Amino acid sequence: MSRLLIASLSLLAASVALSGCSGEAADTHPDQPVTKRRALFKEFTRTLEPMGMVARERQEYKAADFLDQALALKKLSTQPWPLFTADSNYPPTKARPEVWQKADEFKQAQQQYQQVVDELAQAAAGTDLDRIKASVNSVQKSCKACHDSFRKAGDV
Repeated sequence: MSRLLIASLSLLAASVALSGCSGEAADTHPDQPVTKRRALFKEFTRTLEPMGMVARERQEYKAADFLDQALALKKLSTQPWPLFTADSNYPPTKARPEVWQKADEFKQAQQQYQQVVDELAQAAAGTDLDRIKASVNSVQKSCKACHDSFRKAGDV
């Protein structure tokens, strides 16, 4: 065998071996609620991040784009919560047991988040950039507060 072929096969074998060692359990639930809600939370981040860049004056404010992002976040803001079912507290979840043990507080955190996202969408429909920036900061604080109370360290 040529050295190039041997090197390629070795690299392939190492890649396969390492892919099995990710350390994270697979979402084996038939409906995959953990995988679905994690994907939604990642979409939250992708949607909110450009607005945060505008709020920190690291990106140019473009009213139409900003409004589209705010409306997209508003649409997303209700979607992950039904996926926190009683049977979805299993690895690879990063949700703390408090999600289920303190369900009323978790519900309040959801409502607070949806309220500040609604306020962001309302602000984005206007032209007051200071109000818009304050609304972005409120959304980010709401995310952090919920994560501090209900999410284990690490990924979503």
